[in-house]
Amino acid sequence: MTTAMDAKDGPGGRYHHGDLRAALIDAALELIEDEGADGLSLRACARHAGVSHAAPYRHFADKEALLTAVAEEGFRALRSAGWAAMEPVAGRRERLDAYGVAYVRFAVENRELFMLMFSRKHRVDCGPQPVPVGVAAFELLVDAVRPIVDREEDALETAVAAWTVPHGLAMLLLSGQLPGARSNGSTQVEALTRRVFELWRGPLGDPPSSDPAR
Repeated sequence: MTTAMDAKDGPGGRYHHGDLRAALIDAALELIEDEGADGLSLRACARHAGVSHAAPYRHFADKEALLTAVAEEGFRALRSAGWAAMEPVAGRRERLDAYGVAYVRFAVENRELFMLMFSRKHRVDCGPQPVPVGVAAFELLVDAVRPIVDREEDALETAVAAWTVPHGLAMLLLSGQLPGARSNGSTQVEALTRRVFELWRGPLGDPPSSDPAR
């Protein structure tokens, strides 16, 4: 995934002082994917980023604050992945498919980060921001389903349904609960995601209506 900062400078891979916060988030992202969030420490992040052990405290009060920032970065990356997948696609069905594939692929390729993003302990909507980063990622999906529904008030409910499909599939893949399914094959992941969306949409090709009268 795209990291919080791309440029390094100085001996030992040390970062510019003005980019310390981004450097620590990048270090945490790498360490989490290798070792998981439970074993992460500010000291390890500092060592990985090539800065002093005291440096992280300029931006993060403790490990939990750093993990929250990492989760926020994950939601930004997830939104970017969804947008990049949908942007070149014209058809409304195909756009939802593209979003679903991008969502599941992101989860599979960033397993530990994805689990952190949706863990209760580090939910970004518990922070002080009035508009959580995770909301922006979800609003991308709301915009995608608006052309499908007849009423604006149906867009939110339909988007929730469209979100639960790839999210549920991703969680099943990550937990190894799907017999015979491998979470490390991108071709298989894409084919499985498209098939699940096809079954969810039903024979008419659109997501099931939330209005029982239609």
